[in-house]
Amino acid sequence: TYIGNVVISVNPYQSLPIYTPEKVQEYHNCNFFAVKPHIYAIADDAYRSLRDRDRDQCILITGESGAGKTEASKLVMSYVAAVCSKGEEVDKVKEQLLQSNPVLEGMCPTPCACPRDWHKQLKLRQDCQDYGYLNWESSGLPGVDDAANFRAMQDAMRVIGFSPAEVTALLEVTAVVLKLGNVQLSSSFQASGMEACSIAEPQELQEICELIGLDPGILEQALCSRTVKARDEMVLTTLSVPQGYYGRDALAKNIYSRLFDWLVNRINTSIQVKPGKQRKVMGVLDIYGFEIFQDNGFEQFIINYCNEKLQQIFILMTLKEEQEEYVREGIQWTPVEFFDNSIICNLIENSKCGILAMLDEECLRPGVVNEDTFLTKLNQLFATHKHYESKETQNAQHVMDASLPSQCFRIHHYAGKVTYNVTGFIEKNNDLLFRDLSQAMWASRHTLLRSLFPEGDPQKVSLKLPPTASFQFKASVATLMKNLYSKNPNYIRCIKPNETKTAMLFTPELVLAQIRYLGLMENVRVRRAGYAFRQLYDSFLERYKMLSPRTWPRWTGSHREGTEVLLADLAFPPEELAFGHTKIFIRSPRTLFDLERQRQERVAELATLIQKIFRGWRCRTRYQLMRKSQIIISAWFRGHMQKNKYKQMKRSVLIIQAYARGWKVRRAYRRYFRSGAGTRLANFIYRRLVQKFLVGLVRNLPPLSVLDRTWPPAPYKFLADANQELRSIFYRWKCKKYREQLMPQRRALLQAKLRASELFKDKKSLYSKSLQQPFQGEYLGLTQNPKYQKLHAVAKDKLVMADAVRKVNRANGKVSP
Repeated sequence: TYIGNVVISVNPYQSLPIYTPEKVQEYHNCNFFAVKPHIYAIADDAYRSLRDRDRDQCILITGESGAGKTEASKLVMSYVAAVCSKGEEVDKVKEQLLQSNPVLEGMCPTPCACPRDWHKQLKLRQDCQDYGYLNWESSGLPGVDDAANFRAMQDAMRVIGFSPAEVTALLEVTAVVLKLGNVQLSSSFQASGMEACSIAEPQELQEICELIGLDPGILEQALCSRTVKARDEMVLTTLSVPQGYYGRDALAKNIYSRLFDWLVNRINTSIQVKPGKQRKVMGVLDIYGFEIFQDNGFEQFIINYCNEKLQQIFILMTLKEEQEEYVREGIQWTPVEFFDNSIICNLIENSKCGILAMLDEECLRPGVVNEDTFLTKLNQLFATHKHYESKETQNAQHVMDASLPSQCFRIHHYAGKVTYNVTGFIEKNNDLLFRDLSQAMWASRHTLLRSLFPEGDPQKVSLKLPPTASFQFKASVATLMKNLYSKNPNYIRCIKPNETKTAMLFTPELVLAQIRYLGLMENVRVRRAGYAFRQLYDSFLERYKMLSPRTWPRWTGSHREGTEVLLADLAFPPEELAFGHTKIFIRSPRTLFDLERQRQERVAELATLIQKIFRGWRCRTRYQLMRKSQIIISAWFRGHMQKNKYKQMKRSVLIIQAYARGWKVRRAYRRYFRSGAGTRLANFIYRRLVQKFLVGLVRNLPPLSVLDRTWPPAPYKFLADANQELRSIFYRWKCKKYREQLMPQRRALLQAKLRASELFKDKKSLYSKSLQQPFQGEYLGLTQNPKYQKLHAVAKDKLVMADAVRKVNRANGKVSP
């Protein structure tokens, strides 16, 4: 359902057929309130605000753990990927963005998910229970195929652009983290009586060093001892077993944390927009939900602090800021009471006397530091704070509460009271990694692992203490809040219907508690009494001025006056509108939808008008160009015709003149011609033609091949007989020349073929095919046969032919070889 533009999503704990491609098309470019409430609706509204209004967007997805926040974020990203613009580069980035989820979710695959070849390469065991960091609870979930998820993660990494070497390096570092949890330490005592530790079983240490290319002695020394600088010299001190385990776990956590940061940066590098192309952005925030467990520690404390800050944004932007805006703009308004959690945020994050500041102060204070001194300081500072309580503050107020142990304090969060056990706060906040371990990681030959520990470089040794975990987290939250405040927010509030994650089970008390602490009741009251839409006069007038002939195309007065004129022409009911000092307020979404509908229709009309004018201009321009071209072509054509006509007339005149001069000359000199001049002239021409024919024939004689019977034709009919005779003479001469150059053997062979031709031509069907085969006579190789040689010595006869034949019996027709 909706509260204004806030989507309320309840986790069904089962797959529903409401996220299909058909649903994507149904919600694409639809008004927010014109369709049924859906996550696709808010995703479409945010995307269109980004595209059409040019405003950065963020979608905040909040709720308890198990309320469905991650699934909601996946649906938002898949919808935006489906409806945004197309193109090879865009499609590539969209696919990489969608594939980033399985990579980040499956960053630490369980050993049972890896194929056998990876087990061998990473030296992993098959059973997850064999690893100390994985055997705290069941490693599998019903209906979840770990192997399929591992393959999906590999495919996703390939799509994003990870090289095979990068995938291998990432899995090797992950395997190192798992194996570190199996490194066991044993206690011993030195001659001085001080406790020391050593590696109990070197097998795991050996496998770790083989994976990262490190001398086992270096890693063992880093895990079991520590280098301390005393004045101007370095002193190597041994560690006790608890200190050794602390260093081991700190190393594993640092490797895993830095590997995850490297993975996020690697994905961002693959999908980042090319320089110069970035315009507006839309972010989707899916963050861990509010956590209330039986035993809450440092992790739950900082997670719930982050959720307090997100709730503060929701309160400021949807409740407090909205009501303050009505007052600033001079809109008549009855305030709606709501709980402002700024007091809780200040309790935690105040830089001078907040819980996080006190925790850092205790971690950095010299002397004996433990959780008791930290809790004592908190009790002194917040003894009268109404959102803080502990056993000591309750005793001071004479309150008996057995549910609050002495080593705990309780904060009244917006989501309810949470009791935190201070045990481990100091240690987890420090989470210091000994410099020896950083230098050991730098000394490895594993490229990725070395890049995760730049401070391990001996040339870059720094004596400055690293920031505490709470300081880093607080800085990250501050950066996140600054980023969120700079964007237009959209909200998805996820509700957990029951504690057992059972489908079709709704627990009213649990849901009601979430509705109350999320501030949704106050949000409903504000939305019912307030206005659904507000915008600055200049932006509103710029967007909708085409709806009134008095404001289109240009308004010369003030923006407020133009807005009033525009809305007066549109004749909306007065109760639907409110004019503030700088903004126009519209109460009902239907009024805004009507404005958008009229604007779309008007934009279509204006687009048609622009198209009409453009087409007219284009046709006129084309006509004028064609007319100009036609005039030029006509001019050139007429000039060309006149030139050709003049040339023809000139040739005709010259011919007439030649004939006239010839006629005059012949007439003047006819008496001087002899009576036999015509015959002599004819004979001369005849001889010249014959001479020309013979000379041309000499130059164009056919090839001398006897098989070539080509001959040039006679150029004149009276030379046909002579030409044919010359052809016959030339061919006979070619044959004579050919016979003269034949060798005796070749001559005898051809004579035999001639005799065969006289016998078999036109009488034997296979004769024409046998012409190419030379006649051998003896086809059986009898001359090499000893029997034949003996016979030939006696008979002295010449062998003419020898071949295999088949004998046919005339009586019965049988054939024998």
